[in-house]
Amino acid sequence: MIEVKNIRKSFQGKIVLNDISATFEKGRTNMIIGASGTGKSVLLKTIVGLFTPDSGAVLYDGREFHSSTRQLQKQIRREIGMLFQGSALFDSMTVAENVRFPLNIHSDLSESEKDDKVNFYLERVGLENAATKMPSEISGGMQKRVGIARAIVMNSQYLFCDEPNSGLDPQTAWMIDQLIHEITLEYNLTTVIVSHDMNSVMEIGEYIMFMYEGNKVWEGNKDTILDAEPKALQDFLFSNKLVRTFKGMK
Repeated sequence: MIEVKNIRKSFQGKIVLNDISATFEKGRTNMIIGASGTGKSVLLKTIVGLFTPDSGAVLYDGREFHSSTRQLQKQIRREIGMLFQGSALFDSMTVAENVRFPLNIHSDLSESEKDDKVNFYLERVGLENAATKMPSEISGGMQKRVGIARAIVMNSQYLFCDEPNSGLDPQTAWMIDQLIHEITLEYNLTTVIVSHDMNSVMEIGEYIMFMYEGNKVWEGNKDTILDAEPKALQDFLFSNKLVRTFKGMK
């Protein structure tokens, strides 16, 4: 579980995060949504420690991150897996080498143990036959799956996904959504997804936080979001064709 408590963050006097609090629980897909420029990415970067908040706290299973010792921060970082918007694979490495990279940097496993873990997680994401391929030789959806395998190869407890469906066709995006959801349940991860993809929200949004102009305006889930009252959220929803279709069916 990750607890965000009264986080404030500003840049050059401009408030970007205004007293944000939320609880992201284990074993469910937690989503942060909102239009561009609302503070979603800044909040994500603050949670994972890339930004330091002006005030407030981030707790990983009760362990406060920003005010803790470097040793504890290092330990927490080793428990975090990141799926980046563009997959962020190393072009000069094979699929297997990309997944192996965190193990080379952060683990004391033997070479054979690393091989076993890489093979296990590649098989888990359905890429056991792509281990020797280069990123340029596989599709965008496959690259995302490589990114997921790399994010969890260290037995991660916390999975952060930044726009995981960016650039994917609808069918492939649906498959990535389902894989993230399955892995979250299977490994009991605390998964936090930043997204503006309403297909994802309506498919796997078990907890949803809507942000607007640096504020948390609403929280709920995919079953309650269509009836949410805040005007900013309604405007955001009605700008999406999928949501208009869903509302028309109610």
